[in-house]
Amino acid sequence: MRMMIFGAGYSGKAIGLEAKAKGADVCGTTRAPEKAAGLAAAGIEPLLFDGAASSLSPEIAARMATATHLVQSIAPGREGDPLLRLAGESVRARMPALQWIGYLSTVGVYGDHQGGWVDEETPFRPVSQRSRERVEAEQGWMALGEKAGIPVAILRLAGIYGPGRNAFVNLQNGTARRLVKPNQVFNRIRVEDIAGATLFMAERGLGGVVNITDDEPAPPQDIVAEAARLMGVAPPPEQAFETAELSPMARSFYGENKRVSNRRLRALGYALRFADYRASLAALWQEQGWRG
Repeated sequence: MRMMIFGAGYSGKAIGLEAKAKGADVCGTTRAPEKAAGLAAAGIEPLLFDGAASSLSPEIAARMATATHLVQSIAPGREGDPLLRLAGESVRARMPALQWIGYLSTVGVYGDHQGGWVDEETPFRPVSQRSRERVEAEQGWMALGEKAGIPVAILRLAGIYGPGRNAFVNLQNGTARRLVKPNQVFNRIRVEDIAGATLFMAERGLGGVVNITDDEPAPPQDIVAEAARLMGVAPPPEQAFETAELSPMARSFYGENKRVSNRRLRALGYALRFADYRASLAALWQEQGWRG
């Protein structure tokens, strides 16, 4: 496997490391030159790519020419998906060895369901502009795959956390908050399960839409309280969501309330490594991996 990851950030890098562990040749893009050394140290060949660029560099074009598996992790913008914009019409010509495409999307495309369950058959109901952009990108990648005869997996991710990005870090930094909005729940997913599920799909050439999420949607304040219990510290006081000072983006997340099913992922045969937040937080704490 020769995997090319556009957007080797938190999730993309984890996918690259999982692929490397299985013997794959991996390269990944970053827009920040200072992050290239970290990718190289992890065994992922770094390539600089600015999603706003008007063309693909010769280095990126050369790697695309031999890649067998493509992961697109860069968020779209008002101009659409940057890779589709630059190479959508020519992906098959640029990537003659390509066997599989994975697109990292978000469960935000479902919008608000007032706490009800959603699955992959639930119609789109995006609330935010960024979720509407995701819908367009999903549709673009699926159309590209159908035209090129390449399986495309649309991986809809729940709230991402893991080493270096979790409630323990927030408690240590003094940034943890217990915001309470009655009946509000979120699903989450460990970054290691994003990587594991992506490789599971890639190795089998599986396409289609799949929710990548844990088993237990839960109120966000409960996660903070559990992390504080494990740390042996007092949790921050509860705050009413209505009166809390939040950025517009942070507040917008609370405008979507749903429970996301992972039945399709399990039916495919993938076993979650961290099926619920309690076991996941306990493992992070016991293994002292929470700092990243």
